[in-house]
Amino acid sequence: MGDLIDFPAPAPAQPSTLEPLWREAVGQELRDERHRAGRTLIDVAGEAGVSTQYLSEVERGRKEPSSEVLGAVAGALGLRLVDLTVRVSRTLRATSVPAGPVALAA
Repeated sequence: MGDLIDFPAPAPAQPSTLEPLWREAVGQELRDERHRAGRTLIDVAGEAGVSTQYLSEVERGRKEPSSEVLGAVAGALGLRLVDLTVRVSRTLRATSVPAGPVALAA
């Protein structure tokens, strides 16, 4: 066998300076509201007409839900879609980092 290659250790993780994604912020707000209301994923998903797995992925910021799904989940939590949007906008405004343009793909 050949010689082992000694790769340098990875650089320590740097704190992210990017704004959170909309889907992450909306998911966190939905999760926070569900917890404040003392509700379970199963309960809210059932009332909203979505699967528990899908709602979990939305809350974790892994899925980009449609406005219809957001409206259904918000409604199941006693929120109007506009209220959810305002909350998420406030969160994003509070955490925004001034930055230049961002390249999404090369």
